[in-house]
Amino acid sequence: MDAINEWLVEWGDNLWTWIVLPVVVLLGIYFTVRSGVVQFRLIPEMFRTLTDKTPRSEDGRPQSVSAFQAFTISAASRVGVGNIAGVGTAIALGGPGAVFWMWLMAFIGGASSFIESSLAQLFKTRDSDGFRGGPAYYMERGLKARWLGIWFAIILIICFPFAFSSLQANTISATISATVGDDAPGWLPWVIGAVVALLTGLVVFGGVRRIASVTQFLVPIMALIYLLLGLVVVALHLDRLPVVFAEIFTQAWGFNEVVGAAFGYIILTGVKRGMFSNEAGLGSAPNAGASAAVTHPVKQGLVQTLGVYFDTFLVCSITAFIILVSVPDLANAERGIDLTQSALVSSLGDWSSIALSVIIFLLAFSSILGNYYYGESNIEFINPNRTLLTAYRALVVVAVLAGSVVGADLVWSFADGVMGLMALTNLVAIALLSGIAFRLLKDYTDQRRQGRDPVFTRDRLPDVSGIEVWEDELTVTGPIDISTRRRQADKHRDHLHGQA
Repeated sequence: MDAINEWLVEWGDNLWTWIVLPVVVLLGIYFTVRSGVVQFRLIPEMFRTLTDKTPRSEDGRPQSVSAFQAFTISAASRVGVGNIAGVGTAIALGGPGAVFWMWLMAFIGGASSFIESSLAQLFKTRDSDGFRGGPAYYMERGLKARWLGIWFAIILIICFPFAFSSLQANTISATISATVGDDAPGWLPWVIGAVVALLTGLVVFGGVRRIASVTQFLVPIMALIYLLLGLVVVALHLDRLPVVFAEIFTQAWGFNEVVGAAFGYIILTGVKRGMFSNEAGLGSAPNAGASAAVTHPVKQGLVQTLGVYFDTFLVCSITAFIILVSVPDLANAERGIDLTQSALVSSLGDWSSIALSVIIFLLAFSSILGNYYYGESNIEFINPNRTLLTAYRALVVVAVLAGSVVGADLVWSFADGVMGLMALTNLVAIALLSGIAFRLLKDYTDQRRQGRDPVFTRDRLPDVSGIEVWEDELTVTGPIDISTRRRQADKHRDHLHGQA
C-alpha cells in the first residue's frame, strides 16, 4: 500500500509540475489580458449581480436557484477542509511563502473562473429542477465533442462526490475524535459517519433546491464564525502581523531556511493547494454556476469569480494568519488540520478545539453537499435515467460513511492526480471556447454602458450553435419583469433623444 501511495504522489507531482502548472499559469495570464483584467475591473459588478432578482416562470415560481444560491452551492464545495487542512499542509511544506502563491493564483485564476462559468451559463440546459450545465455540457455543445464531456464527467464524479466527499467525512470524524481525546471509544467514528451519512441522505434526496436552501443557510454562518475566531487570534498577536506579512512576501522566493522548501516546491505547493481550495479553472464551480436563473451568462461568471476571492482572500487567509501569528517556529510543524488546531488552542485555549470541530463539521458537510451536486449534474449528462440517479445518491451516502472510518492518505494522493487531469481537460476546453466568452463580456459591458440591466438572448450570437436556452427576452427575464425592462428601455431611448 505504501508503494502505491508513493507512486501516486510521484505521478501527481510530475503531472502538476510539468503539465498542469504551466497551463494554469499561462492560460490564466492570457485570459486576464484578453478580458482587460475582468477579475479586477468588474469587482463592483460582482457584488451587484450577487443579489440580482431571480427571473420567474409564468406560474410565478423562480425559474431555478438564484444567483446567490448558486454562489453558496459553489462556496459550499470550495470552502471546506482545503481551507483549514489544505492551508495548514501548504504552510508546513512550503512555509509562509506558499500563501503568496495561493493569493497570486487566486487572482490569476479569477479570470479562468470567469470564462468557465460564463460558458457554463451559455450552454446550460433545462431539467425538472430548473437549469443544469457545466464543462461536460460546453464540451458537447460548444466543442461538439460529447466524448470529451463524458471523459470529464467521469473524472469529476470520481474526484468530487466520492474521493473528496469521503475525505471531508474523514476530517469530520478525525477532528471530533481528537477533540474527545485519548478516551474516544473505537466505535465513535462509525457513529459520526452514520450521522453525517444520514444528514447527507436527507438533503441530497431532496434535489438541488433543497441543497441550495441548506447551503444558503450554512455558508454565511460558518464563514462568519471562522472569521470571528481568526480575528480574535490575530488581535491577540497583533504585534506579529507585520512580521507575518514580511515572511509571506520574502519567503515566497525560496528564502526559507526554517522549512527548507525549494523555490519551485513552494510555488507548486501554493498553486496545488490553492486550486484544491478555490477550484478556479478546475471545472467544478461551473456546474453550480450553470444552475442559476440569471438574465445574462456573464453575471454568473462574475459571481463565481467573487467565489474564488471569498474562498482564498478571506477564508484561506484567516487560516494562514491563525497559524503564522500563533506558531512563529514552523520547524517540525505538524501538517494539515493538526497544525491549525494546535495554533488555535495555543492562542485561545482548549475550548477552541471544540469550536473548530463545529466549524469543521459545517465546512465539511456543506462541501459534501456541493460535491454531490457537481456529481449529479454530470450523472445526468451521461445518462438522465432516474434509477441511475437514485443509485448514485445511495453510493454517495455510502462513500461518506466509509470515509469516516478509513485512512485518508491513499485517497488524498489519488485525488491530487485526478484533480490535475480534471483541470487540464477543462482548461483546454475553455481555451478553445474563450473567444465566445470574450464576446459575451463585450455584450454585457456594452449594455451596462447604455444604462441597462444586461439581458442576453441567443440571437446576439447567431453564429454560435448548441445554445439551448436564452430563446428570447420574455423567457429569459420572466413575464413578471418584462414590463419593467420595457419601461427601462423606453426611458433609455428618451434619454438618447434628449441628448440628440
